[in-house]
Amino acid sequence: MPFESLSERIQMSLRRITGRGRLNENDIDEMMKEVRLSLLEADVNYKVVRDFTKEVKEKALGEKIMKSLTPGDMVVKVVHDELKKLMGDKAVDVAYKAGGLSVFMLVGLQGAGKTTQCGKLANFLRKRDSKKPMLIAADIYRPAAIDQLVTVGKELGIEVFEMGQKAPVSEIVTKGIAHAKSNGYDLVIIDTAGRLHINEELMEELENIQSIAKPDEILLTIDAMMGQDAINVIQSFNERLKLTGCILTKLDGDTRGGAALSVRYLTNVPIKFMGLGEKLDQIEVFHPERMAGRILGMGDVVTLVEKASQSIDEEEAMKMAERMQRGIFNYNDFMKQIKWFKRMGSLKSILGLIPGIGKQLKNIEIDDKQFSYLEAIVRSMTEEERRNPELLARSMSRRERIAKGSGRPYTEVNALIKRFDDMKKQMKAISSMASGGNVDPNMMYNQMQRQPQKQRKGKGKGRGNFRI
Repeated sequence: MPFESLSERIQMSLRRITGRGRLNENDIDEMMKEVRLSLLEADVNYKVVRDFTKEVKEKALGEKIMKSLTPGDMVVKVVHDELKKLMGDKAVDVAYKAGGLSVFMLVGLQGAGKTTQCGKLANFLRKRDSKKPMLIAADIYRPAAIDQLVTVGKELGIEVFEMGQKAPVSEIVTKGIAHAKSNGYDLVIIDTAGRLHINEELMEELENIQSIAKPDEILLTIDAMMGQDAINVIQSFNERLKLTGCILTKLDGDTRGGAALSVRYLTNVPIKFMGLGEKLDQIEVFHPERMAGRILGMGDVVTLVEKASQSIDEEEAMKMAERMQRGIFNYNDFMKQIKWFKRMGSLKSILGLIPGIGKQLKNIEIDDKQFSYLEAIVRSMTEEERRNPELLARSMSRRERIAKGSGRPYTEVNALIKRFDDMKKQMKAISSMASGGNVDPNMMYNQMQRQPQKQRKGKGKGRGNFRI
């Protein structure tokens, strides 16, 4: 989860006042002292910390809050709203040309992940906005930069226009845009060379590319781990190029968070996207409200729903829901569900979006190989066994064969079959209740409680294995 340490510290600061029926100024001061330290340790700019804590304190001590029935909860809401405002209040989307070819230009320091972000962004906009993108390889300085972009393009099925390292950058950009126009592309993303913002010659080259391409978006790729240094970089690039936004990368680790919480407030340059991993589909629109919710442990249900809608075919999902209600859900359906989950990202990142779950995952090691193990077990079943789960419920020899074929312990095969059987019973019970059928409430309660009780075994403060 992004900003895990910062999130934990701030949540701890707020926990002492959450749910409190009465608060005084000393309570607020103590809380704000801890919040201030948390932000400074996360490398948030001092001016940002000072203004933020001042604003929160003034609003937290307001008459409406202090006289409300739950002042502690109201203060948490104030912190949430101020965090959201700090990061820009609302998401800022990319701007396309009204008609014809839109041109985006990615700039940044060396090592910020710019080339990969070109591919990620092109892939994202192709899916979300039905764009037909093309990439232009304009980094002729870094060894293998062109090859890297070509490899990314091949993996995504996106054309990359390149002329090698010997052609001038201005010629590459000019001919690349002409090629895109003549071949029916409606979006071009230019990968420029990484450079130091103090390198005058290379900054002039960027200005030259800007005058040739006349980009609709100039996006600075910035490493989230830079902290306060990011502000100087953004300001320097912005003075020369008039940035339209930032892509904040490497947010999948426990970054300090200083850049995300300082950028918009100090530079007025919006964060438009954030990179959350190495895979080419791990990029998201930056939503200040949702990020504020994640930092405060409130989860992010909207993003979870969006991920699900992007990964799951609606018609297929409806068919599967109908099959489950009719009690004919089988292992082929189960395999489809696993594939849907895998498309959504790592299991820990998915669970972290659920309110109240994120902080419980801190000391739990979640192994995404569990998906592969489950797949191996199901793939070792015959087609007849997948279609008719009842065959496995009463045959030890079949289970032994599946265990050997999948390379998984016999106990794991048993556990999967048992969980699958329990899930089918739950679905039948819920379906019967919904249709007005006769259901024994105690039986249904016991069935629905059985799986959580098993998951709670071995629960403690140490690191453990998370089983699906």
